[in-house]
Amino acid sequence: MVGSVKTFSTEVDVNVEPLPEEFDPTAVVSEPLPPVVKNKTVVNGDEVEKRGREIVLGRNVHTMCLEVTEPDADDEVTGEREAYMASVLARYRKSLIERTKHHLGYPYNLDFDYGALGQLQHFSINNLGDPFIESNYGVHSRQFEVGVLDWFARLWELEKNEYWGYITNCGTEGNLHGILIGREVFPDGILYASRESHYSIFKAARMYRMECIKVDTLVSGEIDCTHFKEKLLLNKDKPAIINVNIGTTVKGAVDDLDLVIKTLEETGFSHDRFYIHCDGALFGLMMPFVKLAPKVTFKKPIGSVSVSGHKFVGCPMPCGVQITRLEHINALSRNVEYLASRDATIMGSRNGHAPIFLWYTLNRKGYRGFRKEVQKCLRNAHYLKDRLRAAGIGAMLNELSSTVVFERPQDEEFVRRWQLACQGNIAHVVVMPNITIEKLDDFLNELVEKRSTWYPDGKLQSPCIAAELGEDCCACACHK
Repeated sequence: MVGSVKTFSTEVDVNVEPLPEEFDPTAVVSEPLPPVVKNKTVVNGDEVEKRGREIVLGRNVHTMCLEVTEPDADDEVTGEREAYMASVLARYRKSLIERTKHHLGYPYNLDFDYGALGQLQHFSINNLGDPFIESNYGVHSRQFEVGVLDWFARLWELEKNEYWGYITNCGTEGNLHGILIGREVFPDGILYASRESHYSIFKAARMYRMECIKVDTLVSGEIDCTHFKEKLLLNKDKPAIINVNIGTTVKGAVDDLDLVIKTLEETGFSHDRFYIHCDGALFGLMMPFVKLAPKVTFKKPIGSVSVSGHKFVGCPMPCGVQITRLEHINALSRNVEYLASRDATIMGSRNGHAPIFLWYTLNRKGYRGFRKEVQKCLRNAHYLKDRLRAAGIGAMLNELSSTVVFERPQDEEFVRRWQLACQGNIAHVVVMPNITIEKLDDFLNELVEKRSTWYPDGKLQSPCIAAELGEDCCACACHK
């Protein structure tokens, strides 16, 4: 709808333009960007740029936002505003379909159908308070939430009367909660995390004002327990709070939980002087279904595990699961009279729809269904890695992962089109259940075609990524 509309208390002329009929959601429009974040240091009082790749931020959304305006006085009669909004949403849906076709770099399973749950969208479902103690607010889904938590507790071998947990709003919240419990159990503890841990771990350290020691990693991305041991020996007088990665963000590396525990024991840390949080955002739910993979289980001296619900499981809204030992939660719990419940979560109000979506898909797929999907993801990941190498492109795939890492494409337009996640000189594709061989072939064919235009003189000269992935995975002239 175009014309004079009323915005709050003033009459103004606002051009409200719907998306164009020929709107191309895949196009990368040349438009103003936020400032580039550059690595800088101070030398003799002057700011000097460090050498290294610049971080290129995404597009400024203000240049394409859809304005909110007041409806015309006669709109209830004409219905013009409703028609306009319907057209915008229809075009937006078309763009979502297109962007989903070219989604490879982020660990989200986009293959799901929750049509049966559409009947619940008219309810404000809120699980505020403790999942196990009903509050005065009756429009909740605790019965679904606890059912989901029981399923995960069985998966990680913790009895019903020995665990506490809740459905989080995302994987980051699970990490924030796990690290918070560790801090409450050991107020003077030091947080140890590998350099390739998710950024939320270091966010937790800043939020809680915790001393945090970054531990080096092996070229695979796995925590270097030799360096870990050195750091522990320097701080033997303080308890240790450790983040263990069940699949790192960029390389999909799985930290050796058994070796971490052994390292703690060898340096004199008894089980009552350390707390381990396992960040299993993506692979925490895949690894139990990988043959011969090491187990993440509460039969080992771990304190908590968190996973994302919108990643491998597949859920239309961000969510996650956090499980800890019941003995630890009293350090966080507080009775809240206003709720007639207890609170030990990070957030107050919690999405009551998410547990229903998780409950629905766990019932539909079960252990057998997840095992089949994991096998498919690993098989397709190996296919992608092999084809990249056959095309002369440096690539790596960790043994327990479906994250294929390879040399970063030279064109940011290509990166955005395929929604690749990049860091430094490398990029990755996370092979999820919705990623088919056909989609991988489309990506590979386009990548190979584009590469011929990215290098001068028509000669393919792969960049050296030995420092990031090791010499065996590099396809540059020196390491072929």
